[in-house]
Amino acid sequence: MRSPIEKIDVSSLELKDQVVSINRVTKVVKGGKNLSFTALVVVGDGKGHVGYGMGKAREVASAIRKGVEAAKKGLVRVPLTEKGATIPHTVLGRFGSGAVLLKPASEGTGVIAGGAVRAVMTSAGIQNILSKSLGSTTAHNVVKATMEALAQLKEIKKVAHARGKTVEEVLGIEKEKDQVASGA
Repeated sequence: MRSPIEKIDVSSLELKDQVVSINRVTKVVKGGKNLSFTALVVVGDGKGHVGYGMGKAREVASAIRKGVEAAKKGLVRVPLTEKGATIPHTVLGRFGSGAVLLKPASEGTGVIAGGAVRAVMTSAGIQNILSKSLGSTTAHNVVKATMEALAQLKEIKKVAHARGKTVEEVLGIEKEKDQVASGA
């Protein structure tokens, strides 16, 4: 289930854009063929904010610019771990016939992801992650499935608060300390 969407002030962020794919499309009309370009773009600040957008225009540069503007409108915040290097838990995102599995990774692993997923992860500022793209390999579906997966992520503090417990109780740290102390 998605968390409520919060409005993000784009002007305060230093966003960098990354082009995921550019596609040349033609429309056959009575007078011949109309040529145009579509661009799938991901923007992020590298500190937990990321968004994607698509632009279509007669020139590549205009299509990319439109994609960046659309991506800024759909910016979301991604919950990262305390160290800020990975995601808090495993998650599976689906869109259309594509699915993306994201798993947290230990320090020094790097971004183990292909093409479209890698663009989203690096733009969000995630440094250590394992991913697997399942089903469709179309860049549009993979990016949307990745964003769906990131939208499903929950922060441990919010989960603990919703359950009326402390973070240690949710993680099971107190039980481990009691077992070690009793010698079990």
